[in-house]
Amino acid sequence: MEHITLLLAIVVVTALVFDFTNGFHDTANAMATTISTGALKPKTAVAMSAVLNLVGAFLSVEVAKTISGGIVDEKGLRTEVIFAALVGAILWNLLTWLVGLPSSSSHALFGGLIGAAVMSAGWSSIDGGTVVTKILLPAIAAPLVAGLAALLATRLTYRLNRKMTDEAQLKSTAKGYRAGQIASAGLVSLAHGTNDAQKTMGIITLALVTGGVLAPGSNPPVWVIASAGIAIALGTYLGGWRIIRTMGSGLTDLRPPQGFAAQTSAATVILASSHLGFSLSTTQSCSGAVMGAGLGRKGGVVRWSTATRMFVAWGLTLPAAGLVGACAEFLTKQGSWGVAVVAVLLVAGSGAIWLLSRRKPVDHTNVNATEDEPAGVVTTAIAAVSPPPAGVSVPDLKTTIHAPTAETPADRPATV
Repeated sequence: MEHITLLLAIVVVTALVFDFTNGFHDTANAMATTISTGALKPKTAVAMSAVLNLVGAFLSVEVAKTISGGIVDEKGLRTEVIFAALVGAILWNLLTWLVGLPSSSSHALFGGLIGAAVMSAGWSSIDGGTVVTKILLPAIAAPLVAGLAALLATRLTYRLNRKMTDEAQLKSTAKGYRAGQIASAGLVSLAHGTNDAQKTMGIITLALVTGGVLAPGSNPPVWVIASAGIAIALGTYLGGWRIIRTMGSGLTDLRPPQGFAAQTSAATVILASSHLGFSLSTTQSCSGAVMGAGLGRKGGVVRWSTATRMFVAWGLTLPAAGLVGACAEFLTKQGSWGVAVVAVLLVAGSGAIWLLSRRKPVDHTNVNATEDEPAGVVTTAIAAVSPPPAGVSVPDLKTTIHAPTAETPADRPATV
């Protein structure tokens, strides 16, 4: 480490800051459904997730190798390019966190890296085959596969319990699903550390290669693995409460069986991709699984207005982060003063976003207090004609029609 220059040190620190934002941005992936169903208290959930994120960071380096040596051509790549890429990724992460949208931290990093590399060395510096096969295709497949698996798992779960009517049995089953949900949430946290912490390991390793500290193709050093794991764990413990609110109850209303099905499906997809070296988005996998679980329960619906905003954010992530990364790289190419300007803009932008977030704070005390959103026509129709799932008593239903009384004329509209 004695060969690390000041610029390289700044890049490493910035990468760890990105890792930190990745942690609190993606806490919702593992713990949103566990918190929304009451299986764990909010602070307990994020503490558990943080520990398992740290453990997961040490389990594999396949994704890190994909990033450090697969997406861009290492030869002739300047260290400033990595810095510019991280600026784009961090600002996009913070912006989507501010509005509570679960966008992909992974794609923010890739977009920033691609945009900065293209500005620095042109399109020839990008390995298009790797981008398509290990980024774009998994981005499309992951939410679909996780969503379908969660939908089928949810339907199977409710089918197995459809004849259960005894109240004691229902309570016992609910406790069992909560325990299973905690275990599956731990598995998602472990998978998140295995997949997402490696992205920062890969970007730091790439910076060390461009700075001449490591040879091309090198694995991440132990200190890189440890620092990346600690940074993402600290961010996870802080808790991205705004996105937890959206994932936990903003997309659909989840019950313990659905939460268990969603998290187990997402964890399976994430761990399989980590083993294969596919750097997919854990956010997209978990969001797809939550929507699948919502559709899998009779009477369950997805709030498509929220889902649409989320889809738009997914589509904008790569180009938006890439544009910011390219602009930052344009400045860093001007010399030391350009690097200083980019650093100042990063700090100023991050501070401004944080100040905006304080106008309407969301934390562990109000994370489940969602704002009512008017239901759409399709959602209302489905909820009206679908029978309640097994184990749901009549008092749980929201719709009531008042009988006419002396004080209430018969021609008065029914209250719904």
